[in-house]
Amino acid sequence: MTALGVQAQRMLGQRRPQRSFFESFIRTLIITCVALAVVLSSVSICDGHWLLAEDRLFGLWNFCTITNQSWPHCLRDLSQAHVPGLAVGMGVTRSAGAMAVVAAIFGLELLMVSQVCEDIHSRRKWAIGSFLLLVSFVLSSGGLLTFVILLRNQVTLTGFTLMFWCKFTASFLFFLNAISGLHINSITQPWDQPEKF
Repeated sequence: MTALGVQAQRMLGQRRPQRSFFESFIRTLIITCVALAVVLSSVSICDGHWLLAEDRLFGLWNFCTITNQSWPHCLRDLSQAHVPGLAVGMGVTRSAGAMAVVAAIFGLELLMVSQVCEDIHSRRKWAIGSFLLLVSFVLSSGGLLTFVILLRNQVTLTGFTLMFWCKFTASFLFFLNAISGLHINSITQPWDQPEKF
């Protein structure tokens, strides 16, 4: 038997079992939802205006006062908002939000690579990607909580802007997809083990 024949037999013997349509669909859905969460989170941080309280607009990057004029007057010096610790707190919120997006991007990349380049390490890549999404959730929700605690005296449920709710939704999606990713990885058959008949 030639060397090519031996190699072909080895490759046929190491062929992994085919995944079911349902498993492939769930994994694709998780990847799609994570991509959506990354976009929502990025947009909400870049815009940064999260809370409207009477005639004031609180954002991650600046503080605005709204008068009768058509455009709000915004200041980058957050200390002029006269809220104790606002400048430092917004720095923490921005940093946590940005790190959450970075972790989610790396997690998303690992999830996609595990599906495109399927090998014996694919399950480990998927698990690490899901864990990074869990880290994204912790950072993202920590940033949101810091924001709400800092502005607790101005917070009303109707005062939160669309950008705040985008960030809230992104945090929820990070958590949901991280848990779903870890769960589907634990209940499915390892790809590097042959099927048992």
